[in-house]
Amino acid sequence: MTTSASSHEQQLPGGRKKAFTRFLDTVEWLGNLLPHPITLFAMFAIGVVVISGIASWFGLAVADPRPVGADGRAPGGVIEVFNLFSGEGLRIIVTSLVTNFTGFAPLGTVLVALLGVGVAEHSGLLSAAVRGLVMQASKRTVTVVVVFAGILSNTASELGYVVLIPLAAMIFHSLGRHPLAGLAAAFAGVSGGYSANLLIGTVDPLLSGITESAAHMIDPGYTVGPEVNWFFMIVSTFLVTFVGSWVTIAIVEPKLGKYDPNEASVDLSQDKMGALTAAEKRGLKFAGLAVLGVCALLALSIVPEWGVLRNQETGEVAGSPFLKGIVALIVVFFAVPGFVYGRVTGSMRNDRDVINAMSKSMGTMGMYIVLVFFAAQFVAFFKITNLGTIFAVVGADTLQSIGLTGPLLFLLFIMMCGFVNLMLGSASAQWAVTAPIFVPMLMLLGYAPEVIQAAYRIGDSVTNIITPMMSYFGLIVSFATRYKKDLGIGTLIATMIPYSIFFFIGWTLLFFIWVFAFGLPVGPGAATYYSS
Repeated sequence: MTTSASSHEQQLPGGRKKAFTRFLDTVEWLGNLLPHPITLFAMFAIGVVVISGIASWFGLAVADPRPVGADGRAPGGVIEVFNLFSGEGLRIIVTSLVTNFTGFAPLGTVLVALLGVGVAEHSGLLSAAVRGLVMQASKRTVTVVVVFAGILSNTASELGYVVLIPLAAMIFHSLGRHPLAGLAAAFAGVSGGYSANLLIGTVDPLLSGITESAAHMIDPGYTVGPEVNWFFMIVSTFLVTFVGSWVTIAIVEPKLGKYDPNEASVDLSQDKMGALTAAEKRGLKFAGLAVLGVCALLALSIVPEWGVLRNQETGEVAGSPFLKGIVALIVVFFAVPGFVYGRVTGSMRNDRDVINAMSKSMGTMGMYIVLVFFAAQFVAFFKITNLGTIFAVVGADTLQSIGLTGPLLFLLFIMMCGFVNLMLGSASAQWAVTAPIFVPMLMLLGYAPEVIQAAYRIGDSVTNIITPMMSYFGLIVSFATRYKKDLGIGTLIATMIPYSIFFFIGWTLLFFIWVFAFGLPVGPGAATYYSS
């Protein structure tokens, strides 16, 4: 069990801790009473199997809210619990154990991306680039940049999780600040601000397609484009940046206190901040040229209509090999400049040095790979049993039964989405289940699907950072243990809870002011109210 001794530093003049700090300390203490994250996921997986048997025995089932003929609709229109605590369930468990692990999406993404990042890290490029960027930056400026960059990275979410979050921890440590504060700030931007962005990302067409299908239950001709929430998401980007930066500086860093390097589980010497040498400056110049070369080649394959990485059927960037293969491009983007930097500075001379760098990066992921094995089983079992879907439908039905008809319903709707997100970490999976209920219901109450989707995205984002069901949560724990070897899940959740609370408050207020006070559209051509 670990609790931050530094939390005792944030006190009122009378020596009493602030109530909010005491709350976070309690969350951390309770969370760290839990066993090791790997053990916890193993217990979760076993628990799902047992609960599925009990729920099946009691005949737990709900009506499938998706219309007849919809993809994934349960046979007969009833979602029933699949019993894994049975002979058939045991056969499924033993035959799917390996594929659950190898098919867990974040595993391949992380390992492949780290091949390129490892070259850039072990050549010294990342360390030199960080020092060159932040030597003159102020405390507040660095924090704002980290959160803002995290939000923008949602256009290619793997880049944020795999690269930016560990890089932010390194930046903070190199500046003499607590590395977990940097990790938290980046995590808040990447995951807590998941639905905010200046650009339309890959999640926009996915959600809008689900929203349109749900809207067809009321109006078969209704169309919902990927851009329908763009205006609100642009404004949200700056709100999340401000709130995330404020929480980091005013709450998270004071609670974490001064960092003790003895808590680290690895050698952090490369994180040290120091002036750039002449060789490092020269290496950065050539690495910069290499980056420009890689970008030019990518532009040549994406920008022209005949670009080989564009969608060959539609000619568009949407659904193109460029977006689908972003992980492979991350490898090239980091490996090429990393090797160029290494050649110039002398830290890398041949292919053996590149291979060694990749091997060292893989070697640091042992704990994460073990954790993923058990986390993958838990997530797979939860999906197979239909427990997550049933819980989501029951929660949605409960909110629907309250019978509210005014804007206040959106507050409860956002809260419900945030709660369900604790169990269903996938934005599309959660929306596919809840949209067929809430889009038609709120349309009948006079609200447009575009506004309903915008509200959903707030709830879906703000609890991403405090749920182990989020696909990359295990990776974040792995990054955090680099700087605090005995870190427990409770410490990470307690660190991120302030972001969830203030994101929820600020983002919800923005939604009500934007939509109901000013009557502004949430996107180009998006309506606020619906009339048949």
